[in-house]
Amino acid sequence: MNKRLGLIIDQERCIGCEACSVACRIENKTSNFWITVETQGGQDKDTPNGVYPNLSLNFLPKLCNHCENPPCVDSCPVNAIGKREDGIVILNQDECDGCQACLNACPYSIIIFNNEKRIAEKCNLCSHRIDEGVEPFCVICCEGQAITFGDLNNPNSRITKMILERNAFQLKLENGTNPSVYYCPPKSKMNL
Repeated sequence: MNKRLGLIIDQERCIGCEACSVACRIENKTSNFWITVETQGGQDKDTPNGVYPNLSLNFLPKLCNHCENPPCVDSCPVNAIGKREDGIVILNQDECDGCQACLNACPYSIIIFNNEKRIAEKCNLCSHRIDEGVEPFCVICCEGQAITFGDLNNPNSRITKMILERNAFQLKLENGTNPSVYYCPPKSKMNL
């Protein structure tokens, strides 16, 4: 059975520090953020939910979901996006013609257009590091140790056990993409 590499992000442990975003930007030498951290709070999202003293706030890091059925791959007219055997979806920037079809195809709105270079960009799950036997840089740099990397096809992997034990969820399942990024919901809201 082939590996299917992915991530699980524990919202209970994520503190919204954005170390993952900065780490990704540094590792991939890009001016854009390939990981963004969404604040989940009250009505305007940036304020806590609830009434003092019972306030809560959670964070949701968002990045390429390395989908099992990635619509961005089929949308690219120059085949600049492909999926590796281990499930990582790669955007070859040298092949990108800047048409932005992938931006429209991605149901997660996570592919970014670099206006300076006139090409699309996205998380590549640090495939260059994985090929060297090292975890993605966002995993290494996460201050709250909220990001876990592993093989989703290995029933004994830490990531697979966390998915089952913590009632993990994927984003936008209705799109049929079967994302390789999972989230563990917080057991309780972070009280402020």
